[in-house]
Amino acid sequence: MREFRRILLDGTAVDVERHDGLLVAGDGRTVKVDEAVHLSPVTPSKIICVHLNYASRVAEMMTTLPAAPTYFHKPVSALTGHDAAVVRPAGCKWLNYEGEIAIVIGRTARNIAPADAGDHIRGYTIGNDFGLHDFRDTDAGSMLRVKGADTLCPLGPGVVEGWDFRGKTIRTLVNGELRQDGTTDEMTWDMHYLVADIARTITLQPGDVLLSGTPAVSRTVYPGDVVEVRVEGLGTLRNHIVEGPASIRTDVGAQPTESEEVLSTAQGGDWGFRGIRKPRAS
Repeated sequence: MREFRRILLDGTAVDVERHDGLLVAGDGRTVKVDEAVHLSPVTPSKIICVHLNYASRVAEMMTTLPAAPTYFHKPVSALTGHDAAVVRPAGCKWLNYEGEIAIVIGRTARNIAPADAGDHIRGYTIGNDFGLHDFRDTDAGSMLRVKGADTLCPLGPGVVEGWDFRGKTIRTLVNGELRQDGTTDEMTWDMHYLVADIARTITLQPGDVLLSGTPAVSRTVYPGDVVEVRVEGLGTLRNHIVEGPASIRTDVGAQPTESEEVLSTAQGGDWGFRGIRKPRAS
């Protein structure tokens, strides 16, 4: 396996390869891994995410899967990197983590069979599909403001090539405490299926990213919290939560809400509320 990262080196975004504790640029410059300023390891033209995929998450949400995956889109402006801040806008409360594995496309993919999808995958990285559930009442269908705000798509620390996704653990920790603990064997639709499914109608270009779902126990985090997603063979993606300097504007658009649906989604899938429609999970 080989791991490639993208860092800020002497003021410029540079692709580097990891060699143990060093990151090595193509021109021979080196920087220690723990001293590097990390950027998103890829610059995709699109980020596509599956709603539900892991069995534990489906069970937690007390729902059933459709016959085929459903998806939503994160804008590329949501990207950030390893060790970067994730910003919760002032005036919002319900920011949840979702540890995930991100598929990185290596070759243009269009109308391919699942059996051939692996040939179009460059490698894998770790993602955290943060969601701002304050906007769930208005954006539950598109998930645009729920999942698309600036900094809500950390990726990293690097892209690992030659990694086999089968039978790997995925865990999320908050302030060192284990919150999510799953395995890729829980996935209903594997990485190759997801790539082939999307590529039936949407051309996937090199660098594009597909987020493959999260296990159970997505919960709310707060400014000051440190969130780590650890995936066997891919390393650890670490981010910290900060509060934004300005509140959501009140003179335009839908405002943050705190309905029973918002609270039940943000706080867990035990559905302690009665008489409400179960929200669409992700």
